[in-house]
Amino acid sequence: MSVQAWFNRIWYERRVPPWWLLPFSLAYGAAAGSRRYLYAKRLRRSTRVPLPVIVVGNLSVGGTGKTPLVCWLVARLADLGFKPGVVTRGFGGSAGSVRLVGAADEPSIVGDESILLARRTGVPVAIGRDRPAASQLLVNAGCDVIVSDDGLQHYALARDCEIVVIDGDRRFGNGWLLPAGPLRETPARLASADAIVVNGGRSLLEGALGMRLEAKSALSLIGTAAKPLDEFAGQTVHAIAGIGNPERFFNMLRAHGIEVVGHPRPDHAQLQAGDICFADERPVLMTEKDAVKCRLIAGPRHWYVPVTASFEDSESKVLLGVVIDAIQKRAAGA
Repeated sequence: MSVQAWFNRIWYERRVPPWWLLPFSLAYGAAAGSRRYLYAKRLRRSTRVPLPVIVVGNLSVGGTGKTPLVCWLVARLADLGFKPGVVTRGFGGSAGSVRLVGAADEPSIVGDESILLARRTGVPVAIGRDRPAASQLLVNAGCDVIVSDDGLQHYALARDCEIVVIDGDRRFGNGWLLPAGPLRETPARLASADAIVVNGGRSLLEGALGMRLEAKSALSLIGTAAKPLDEFAGQTVHAIAGIGNPERFFNMLRAHGIEVVGHPRPDHAQLQAGDICFADERPVLMTEKDAVKCRLIAGPRHWYVPVTASFEDSESKVLLGVVIDAIQKRAAGA
């Protein structure tokens, strides 16, 4: 069992974590609370870049669906005539300084999610631990609004709008802060968010908007072949998911009538040929994030499944309205 799987079992299957993790959670909460207090009281300064900043983040670690939501938001803003750019940390990459990401960059250098964002959105993407400096690269690139993929707790970058994404199935896990639970901040933090989005699940939080992740096709990792995902119905496939919640991907495939042999991998795992190649002739389906790391080791049986964020029309208008309102307030100097 991987370390991530061990923690997931504690966070999502046990109501009470091991007692020896609790002191670490209390220390984490004290440090996180102190840091936020220092920024709130302006004892530490947040940097405000010349453009409006929209943060899409979460309270917990692991996959909640924020990256598909960032792609959705960037596309909607572009449709309205804006020139958005995306800033992200570049987690999993070795780059030590801020930089713009190219679609052909190596994921080992700039991280897998940043390449996914660059390829999917077609807009400038900047990475770096220093998010204000990375955001300045987007200013220099001619963007007029910045969307931050994650960074809700990165208070060094001032923001004009906060969107918090919650996994509708996992919710807040056992309710504990890291490492005894999955939370970076307590649910009380939601009160200061501009919008709350619940990804999937059977029940919404009060005042939250509902989002679904939809998958309709599978694309070959070699060449340009594509086919409807439903064509795999009735078949048994190997499914690779190196994301925060692999079971979400497996269940999505099962919903299309596909028999899944699941191979969960740690989030952002650096995959090798042995991780994606099997002795039988079954098709291999993987997430889009995993695919960016596997093109050079893939064969004709390897496919990836892109997912798209989807809202009811009325709720998409509400969410986009919140964002546009924040942009207009910034432009008016409010």
